[in-house]
This record gives sequence, C-alpha cells and structure tokens, in this order.
Amino acid sequence: MIHGHCECGRVSFEANCEISDFSHCHCSQCRRLHGAAFATFAGVAADKFHYLSGEEDIRKYASSDDHERVFCGCCGSNILVRVDGYPDFLYLSMGAVDGNPPHPEAYHIYVGSKAPWHEITDRAMQYDEDTPE
Repeated sequence: MIHGHCECGRVSFEANCEISDFSHCHCSQCRRLHGAAFATFAGVAADKFHYLSGEEDIRKYASSDDHERVFCGCCGSNILVRVDGYPDFLYLSMGAVDGNPPHPEAYHIYVGSKAPWHEITDRAMQYDEDTPE
C-alpha cells in the first residue's frame, strides 16, 4: 500500500498496488512545476488509486495536449500526472508519497532538456526524450 499527502494535509491518497514504473523527469515543465532540477514519478495502476481526503481541494492543469497535472488547490503540492497515452496508469509525484515504498530501478527521461546546472551522477538509464517504445 502506498500512502501520500500534500504539504497542508488537506489532500491524502493511497494506492493499493506496487509501483510499476519509477522515473526522474528532467523536462522543463516538470522543473518549473516542481521547482527543482527534476521530478520523480511512481507509476501506479489507476484503478487502485483513490483519495482519502481533500478531493474537493484538487485542481487540474493541462500542461500539454496529453498531460494533466493534479495538485492541491490550497498549498500547490503536486499530487500526480495523468498521461492520455497511458490511461491505465497514474504517475504519483514522489514528493507527495510517504516513506520509501519498494520500487523498480529508476531511469531518467528528457535528459536532452535537463537543467544545465544539474549533473546526473547515478548510473540509471538516461533517455534524451521519453523512453523508447
């Protein structure tokens, strides 16, 4: 079971499944929206996710034609991303996830547009854009 919440505590959630995908996204949107060098996401089954509280505080932002960002309307914490091409999955913002749930090996995406002041120092796979299909 994966649990998480926003900074102000109004929005809380859980996913009764394992993390199936674990990525560090270096795209400019993720950097701006998370205020960091990259954003880390945990892919979970959409049908195993539900809000425990604060669903009325959720706000959504279409950051592109196929990405919908979900965040707390009170404190602004990033909760998850929905991607049209992967309707069976949600990508939880690891910044909102409690603890360190088991997860697969991480990989880096959109490294071609990473922040020039950030150096990737781990040995995880790196992709200039999204992962190859």
